[in-house]
Amino acid sequence: MIHDLRPHDEVDTGDTDESGFDLPRIRNAVREILLGIGEDPDREGLLDTPRRVAKAYGELFGGISEDPGVHLARQFDQDGNDPVMLSDIPFTSMCEHHLLPFTGVAHVAYQPQHDRVVGLSKLARTVQILARRPQQQERLTRQIREAIEEHLRPAACLVMVEATHSCMQLRGVKSCGSVMRTRSAGGLWVRDAAGRREIQDIMTGSG
Repeated sequence: MIHDLRPHDEVDTGDTDESGFDLPRIRNAVREILLGIGEDPDREGLLDTPRRVAKAYGELFGGISEDPGVHLARQFDQDGNDPVMLSDIPFTSMCEHHLLPFTGVAHVAYQPQHDRVVGLSKLARTVQILARRPQQQERLTRQIREAIEEHLRPAACLVMVEATHSCMQLRGVKSCGSVMRTRSAGGLWVRDAAGRREIQDIMTGSG
């Protein structure tokens, strides 16, 4: 059994990072995890692991301190209200149940009103900001739609997410290759099944 031999006054302390994360606290927690699994956090291969994990968490959970509305507010005029679609937006998120990653793509479509749209990169940023939080795929899908509806007020909106979950692949049933698909529709496409199906087929390439 490995014991932590450091005196209490050597516990890592310091400032938060620009996202407001308490990085020293994360480093101390990672060290405790390593001790808890019977490892030696002071051996060469693990010596810098707490710092690396803290830095990685700063990236993986950076969306907690970001507001997608900042990007969705940057709108511009466009003639016509034809549907806008963006497919295969890559993302990585962390399952809030096990803090293990799930990765996949999001497909986003909306039908503008009042000739107002946003740049396609803002849709991708919305997905990535909301993904970089402790998440459930179902909630992530709904939150993307709700953010678009709140800031763009579209006539219709459809979000689909496809992802593989490492919590299923690495533990429990160990089901490799399984893909989870979720969908959230709003506005006209809730009632217009034919229109929703057409948009869905175009975005997924099955039409």
